[in-house]
Amino acid sequence: MVNEVRLNGRQWVIAVLLIGLAALLIPRLWPRVERFETGPDYRIPYALSKDYWLWQRRLNEAAGPRNIVMLGDSVVWGEYVMPDGTWSHFMNQEAGGGDRFINGGVNGLFPLALGGLVEDYGGALHNRKVLLHCNVLWLSSPKADLSATKEEKFNHARLVPQFSPRIPCYRADANERIGVLMERNFGLIAWVNHLQNAYFDQKSILTWTLASDAEDPPKYLNSYKNPLAQIRLAVPTAPATDPERGPQSPRHQSWTKTGGPAQFEWVDLSASLQWAAFQRLVARLRARGNDVFVVLGPFNEHLVAPESRPGYVQARDGIAAWLSAQNVPHLAPETLPSELYADASHPLTAGYALLAQRTTASPAFRQWLEK
Repeated sequence: MVNEVRLNGRQWVIAVLLIGLAALLIPRLWPRVERFETGPDYRIPYALSKDYWLWQRRLNEAAGPRNIVMLGDSVVWGEYVMPDGTWSHFMNQEAGGGDRFINGGVNGLFPLALGGLVEDYGGALHNRKVLLHCNVLWLSSPKADLSATKEEKFNHARLVPQFSPRIPCYRADANERIGVLMERNFGLIAWVNHLQNAYFDQKSILTWTLASDAEDPPKYLNSYKNPLAQIRLAVPTAPATDPERGPQSPRHQSWTKTGGPAQFEWVDLSASLQWAAFQRLVARLRARGNDVFVVLGPFNEHLVAPESRPGYVQARDGIAAWLSAQNVPHLAPETLPSELYADASHPLTAGYALLAQRTTASPAFRQWLEK
């Protein structure tokens, strides 16, 4: 005997409507039941760098008329420093305290991905001041520019353009690309991705259930756990102490102690995918009514080998010239002292403090801020 239920036309319509209503309401109502503690100097935790739904929620909750979102990659986020050692922290300090400057950086980001993040998850970025960081590191080689022809794995592939413009090193198949577009356009899928990032170690529930240890034979530690018990209705916070970051970390040291000058294969601006993406991003932000201020650098010029310097100067000056031609207020701050860089583009804690001082002391920035 077979037990089956057949729906008639009216019942199918009701079922579709109920599913559609759930898909629409769940992502919107979820912030009311899930605790999300931010506070001063908040930045998206490193482990949640690919939780774009959470980044969107952060911007929505920090959308005060006086708040200024600082957009960019790990330079804005603060790769080698703790939250109270970031650029945004010292910008707020220079402004007399408070939380006016919002750390909107994401670790591992780059212009091609930042454009997708703003386009699909940055709905709160309308009619406000935005400080946008421009990092010439993404022009330092065809690989960094994503214009190399050899297939490469890179961070935040789900944010880059899936079909146009074409990215030569990105070889995802059509199914994956279509899945990415669905995630961007359907809030329910982005919300599911948030649950996976926040509660299931960045895995799907099935993959999380089958996760094993390194023993032989392997042990499946989550096989008998209740997946629903993992959803604790509180967004995980970053650890109070981070062995990878901050003055106590072995990584928090000058680049001069770990290496010497480096050569770069600079990509011409006219052929650069990352630079074209940055230009589109500026145009998109301004079209939304945002008042954009661009900070170009500070790149670690001390690290650039003499034979690579002409290409760097050409890229830096070309970017500044375009910003001037487009009447985009901007600042190319003086290079920091060599010992205040951790690598080619990331300052150490004292470097961020000096960068904030120089940014806020700039007449161009003051005029923009007071406008």
